[in-house]
Amino acid sequence: MTTSLTGKVALVAGATRGAGRQIAVQLGAAGATVYATGRSSRAARSELNRPETIEETAELVTAAGGTGIAVRTDHLVPDEVRALVERIDAEQGRLDVLVNDVWGADPLITWEKPVWEQPLDAGFRTLRLAVETHVITSHFALPLLIRRPGGLVVEVGDGTKAYNDENYRLSVFYDLAKTSVNRLAFIWAHELKAYDGTAVALSPGWLRSEAMLEHFGVTEENWRDGAAKDPHFLISETPAFVGRAVAALATDSDRHRWTGQSVSAGELAKVYGFTDVDGSQPDAFRYITEVVDAGHPADVTGYR
Repeated sequence: MTTSLTGKVALVAGATRGAGRQIAVQLGAAGATVYATGRSSRAARSELNRPETIEETAELVTAAGGTGIAVRTDHLVPDEVRALVERIDAEQGRLDVLVNDVWGADPLITWEKPVWEQPLDAGFRTLRLAVETHVITSHFALPLLIRRPGGLVVEVGDGTKAYNDENYRLSVFYDLAKTSVNRLAFIWAHELKAYDGTAVALSPGWLRSEAMLEHFGVTEENWRDGAAKDPHFLISETPAFVGRAVAALATDSDRHRWTGQSVSAGELAKVYGFTDVDGSQPDAFRYITEVVDAGHPADVTGYR
């Protein structure tokens, strides 16, 4: 493995908060110049109306040792994405890593209802946010990425292909969105093959995002108290864990061995040796399969 991304340029689409923010930060910690994009900026919030901003993310990237550049972008608007990539080209002349992490559909999901009870407008908006954004971004960004051989594309979703193939994801639209993201990585791997490019579908485990911490009424400092609401919460992980997974891929000179595959942060941690911020290596999907889905009492022993 190489040890530094100094001189490399990354675009993290959907870097305002959660996994995207920490993916940007961890790439920055390895020395990369990172363009952090999203719709929530200090000038205006997206319809999620959350306080996190892309400017904050860029500042965290720089503080970590990289160069963070915030660009407010709606990835559903082709002209805005085209302008973003043209700016990266003009300022850097290269793109080495593309991370498609755009989501923003949590408030739109209707859980555990059959399709005939699903609101169609919200469902199709979910698919636009979760899938169409990734395709639009790849359409404009990949021509810049393939100028140099060896580029990396990471599709960030929820659930590995192996897990999603065997499990209903509790909503037709959520299920379609998350299985589609995994398939996109397989498609990009095929299309990048002639350019020695690598595409990987990557899933975090139970992510302690800003919104998840709020849902459990805890902070990162006392997150274990969330087990009072759901004892399985003890398998959860910080967004830095999946961020370190992306950094590990980006700094691995032999990363092409992963191309077209769908993996979790926990799986990659076993290979690369990185840990979450507390020094643990939570293997959430193995835990979910072997403990949660099997109906066993919560016990993270041997899983983190």
